Amino acid sequence: MADPSPASRAGLVPGDEIRSMNGQVPRDVIEYQLIADEPLVELEVARGGIELSVVVEKTAGEPLGVEVSSAVFDRVRTCDNHCEFCFIYQLPKGMRRSLYLKDDDYRLSFLYGNFTTLTRFTEADLERVVDERLSPLYVSIHATDPELRARMLRNRRGAVSLRWLRALLDAGIEVHGQVVVCPGLNDGDALHDTLAGVMDEYPELASLGVVPLGVSRYSNEAAMRPHTAEEAAAVVETVAEWQERFSSVLGRRMVHASDEYYLLAGADFPPADHYEGFPQHENGIGMARSLEAELAGATEGLRPARSGFFRSVEGAPAEGYRAERAPGGAVALRIGRRPARPVVVTGEYGGRVLGPLLERAGFGEVELLVVKNDFFGGNTAVTGLLTGGDVARALAGAPGGRRYLLPDVCLSNGRFLDGLTLAELPRPVEVVATDGASLRAALARRAAA
Repeated sequence: MADPSPASRAGLVPGDEIRSMNGQVPRDVIEYQLIADEPLVELEVARGGIELSVVVEKTAGEPLGVEVSSAVFDRVRTCDNHCEFCFIYQLPKGMRRSLYLKDDDYRLSFLYGNFTTLTRFTEADLERVVDERLSPLYVSIHATDPELRARMLRNRRGAVSLRWLRALLDAGIEVHGQVVVCPGLNDGDALHDTLAGVMDEYPELASLGVVPLGVSRYSNEAAMRPHTAEEAAAVVETVAEWQERFSSVLGRRMVHASDEYYLLAGADFPPADHYEGFPQHENGIGMARSLEAELAGATEGLRPARSGFFRSVEGAPAEGYRAERAPGGAVALRIGRRPARPVVVTGEYGGRVLGPLLERAGFGEVELLVVKNDFFGGNTAVTGLLTGGDVARALAGAPGGRRYLLPDVCLSNGRFLDGLTLAELPRPVEVVATDGASLRAALARRAAA
């Protein structure tokens, strides 16, 4: 039996509500952790309408033994931009309420890698980020021309809010940027101007990702449309050209195009070393090459781990795309009494990438179940946006006696985007972490009762 936690020893019980810690009301899990690391933590607790004082004594850095319910305890700072390309505006009605929350909160940028436009950033925010070294942060740039950026964000503050990016870089904060490219708006000459602006004004950026807009069938913005193959090829060419310029001036490529652009353009992915450590892997940049290396058995130092903050936070809530996808990690549901043929469930882009990679890695017998995203439609073809309904229909029409492997990127807290759970699928599946090493281990394992 495990030893009781310091909180348990001090008398805390499930359901207690912490009102203050050492006389301070923490605003978020960041402040909570700083206080919880102290050897003496005085808690004001509410229990069934009764106010209690609890003193927890422990060694410095020892986990308090408390699970927090949210990353942000005060109100999440919502986004006041109205971008034409925002995918949240393209969601159908009736989905989970949390999916419609547009945040522009620097704390969630630090905690989970969410991108912020900095249009709601303040002097007090800058002071806190610098004092507490909340790094790295992730900033949506989109354009360095003030008028174009304001137009894209549909917010006049978009023209001036990149001054905060300059201040963050001056303070030594690591920042990763992104440009969401919209055809006819910030591509072509405008993209060249943006990359030139980054070189001139923000050369300290750790990395810059160039990604295409996503368009669902629910979009009401007539001007927003998917890229053509020719437009995607032009973006790939532009990025390659500027990689050479950045390399010449800064000694690193800095800017990288998303895998989706290479797929749309029918171009080969750059070599793995061109991605300079895969700093924007979670943004869909370099996923194919890192997957290829991991399937081949190369895992050490291939790409950065999740933000170091949550490795030290006990009971960290699973929110944001850098959080755990399935409760408790991967969930193995075994089927049959004999070794079953493995089938990897994937989206349309994943199907185009995985087939050749599995063949080269020696898993040529592995089948793919490519799921079309009918729920969102449009150009939505990434595996991470598959819904339970689409996966269920694909599984229902697939043969039995197979071992279906589902990447955990489809899930958040064990649920698909449309709210379905694994138990509601017509066939059992085995959830596998979305990386090549985990897939390789799963494929090498033979399912048996």
